Amino acid sequence: SFSRLALFRVSVVGVIRRGCHITFEMSFSRLALRSFVPQYRLLRTGFGISRVSQALSYKVPLRFSSTTNTNEELLTGPMQAKTFAADTRMLLDIVAKSLYSDKEVFIRELISNASDAVERLRFLQTSGAAVPGEGPLEIHVRTCEEKRLLIIQDNGIGMTAEEMEANLGTIAKSGSREYLSQIKANPKSSNDSANIIGRFGVGFYAAFMVADDVEVFSRSQSSPENYATGGHVWNSKGITGTFEMGTADNVSPGTKIVLHLKEDAANFCKEPVVESIIRKYSNFIGVPVFLNGKQLNVVEPLWCKDPSKVREEEYKSFYQFLSGNTFDSPRYRTTFQTDSPINLRALLFVPSMKPTIFDLAKDGEAGISLYSRKVLLMSKAEKLLPRWLRFVRGVVDSEDIPLNLSRELLQDHGLIHRINRILTARILRFLLTEAKRNPKEFSNFLSDFGLYLKEGIVTETDQSTREDIARVLRYESSALPVGELTSFDEYASRMRAGERNIYFLSAPNRHLAEASPYFEAIRKKSPDTEVLFLYEPYDELVLMNLGQYDKKNLSSVEKLLSEDASNIDSVDPESAVGLTQAEANSLTKWAEQALNMKVKKVKVTRRLTSHPCLVSIREAGAMRHLLRTSLAGRPAAEKYQAMEPVLELNPQHTLVQYLYKLSSSDSQEDKVLATALIDCLLDNAMAHAGLLEEVRETTERITQLLTLLVERFSGSKTA
Repeated sequence: SFSRLALFRVSVVGVIRRGCHITFEMSFSRLALRSFVPQYRLLRTGFGISRVSQALSYKVPLRFSSTTNTNEELLTGPMQAKTFAADTRMLLDIVAKSLYSDKEVFIRELISNASDAVERLRFLQTSGAAVPGEGPLEIHVRTCEEKRLLIIQDNGIGMTAEEMEANLGTIAKSGSREYLSQIKANPKSSNDSANIIGRFGVGFYAAFMVADDVEVFSRSQSSPENYATGGHVWNSKGITGTFEMGTADNVSPGTKIVLHLKEDAANFCKEPVVESIIRKYSNFIGVPVFLNGKQLNVVEPLWCKDPSKVREEEYKSFYQFLSGNTFDSPRYRTTFQTDSPINLRALLFVPSMKPTIFDLAKDGEAGISLYSRKVLLMSKAEKLLPRWLRFVRGVVDSEDIPLNLSRELLQDHGLIHRINRILTARILRFLLTEAKRNPKEFSNFLSDFGLYLKEGIVTETDQSTREDIARVLRYESSALPVGELTSFDEYASRMRAGERNIYFLSAPNRHLAEASPYFEAIRKKSPDTEVLFLYEPYDELVLMNLGQYDKKNLSSVEKLLSEDASNIDSVDPESAVGLTQAEANSLTKWAEQALNMKVKKVKVTRRLTSHPCLVSIREAGAMRHLLRTSLAGRPAAEKYQAMEPVLELNPQHTLVQYLYKLSSSDSQEDKVLATALIDCLLDNAMAHAGLLEEVRETTERITQLLTLLVERFSGSKTA
């Protein structure tokens, strides 16, 4: 079948058949002649011509058997060897070894180039230009495990010989970039004209990460004249720093790329592997992609459609596709598009399912996928949103992001940080809208996902961002009925003129908050003061980190009371009940001795009515946090020393009056009972303050007090 080689009038030294390769060794070495085919190729081993008449015919119609179409490419002349420029050779080496962290992205790059070519042809068709192409515009991918081949073919615009040399022979030379300049000059161009996603420069050369030989067949459809020039062949081994070009017959319109994969990249000619990669990166491009005859990209990119034309059921299916959870449905959904300062399309979801304690505790994966013109760049774009928004799921598509950047470079790209700020602001604005639109539903959202937002206040360093997050938080208030929530803005709208503080009180629930001695104290001092109730233990830490909101100080009720200059250590001289000043002085002196190192000071207070006592600590919120962290498990004496609580006794309360009676008695039994009572009163006050950690020791002291009381009133001692 190779008798046509007799045209050269030379003898064949040997014919060696090895798998899909056929090597001819000949006795001349000057002019190289080589064919490049997907299944059968002529490999040159000293295959040349020397001292042969220049009048020889170079037309050698060798057959090229295609696995992607019925045509057979025929080499119609000698291959011309060309050399990459020095900087191009250097860049090619960098691209192959350093640019991409994941080798699989070469498939994304080549399919993106194919999509680019199809979109360019589609633009010409819709603009009324005379183009020879017919039939549906498609991309076909074929695998051949036996011969370690991967073939990607499109019927797009194709390339002329000059375009092949310019686009494939020079790194970072992008035909798309030149084409976009033409599009911008034509304001009447269709929307499809903007769907240019490929790069014929660096992106194409990603193929050399996995292939030791790359062949490209192309026939231009950009005009009838270019179509008439026929097909062309381009070939390179990459590492040699050279490429060769020639002409061929039976080349289908468009471009076909044949990759002869390296041994260590043989996995990329396996159909399941290639299918997984295509679905991962190219599932939403606007051109049908077929793998061995089966179309893969069947899910529509809903973020590119008019939201008014998308049904809720479509959004639900799309969310389940993204999240991989068919049992969940979106609680909230938002879509938006920006053109300035960044071109951006986004479709974002908030899950309905409440996160588990494990979801909250772990870092979790980012839920946003980043696309550029419907081509996946990162499936888990960690820096696209702050960590505290990791519960959000969705897609972000930006035409401004370079397609051919590695994951590492992309993570640190300035555009990513700008998109982060835009998305964060949009999400917070959307949540604020939902809070006003349906407060009850938003309350459920905060119950499920509020911890993420509060994490943001603690971790963010920018105060304006903290306040933006705080704007969507909601708390119960002493000014509103049980169950009704309010915002900081609503609280501020009810503040008296000149008031500069927003007060809050931490308690497990509304009942305990209103029964707190601190709430009683502030009510007695200022009945009209509104107090926000914080029911979660971390809420107080959140507001402490926030510090201010709209130039108003966030202050705990306990801090207010501890800094109250009007709280003098004296009894009310106008009160007809309770201890006298002398009795109060005697009691506080004895109590300080009885409690020893547990308190910094004991004093009497006028700000309580129904409670016997309270403890005041300057930074009670911070101390509660320390008790759960660095002071956890430390000895009680060390904790009291760190807290330095001040015990304030209500001189009008029955228990305090009885305590004075016992402490001033000469009876030893009375003094023992008084000591047990003062210990329990301190425990009680520390419990109200949320500072009681050693519960077992407290129960022992309660048991001791009850035992002493039983003995006193029964007249007998227990064993």
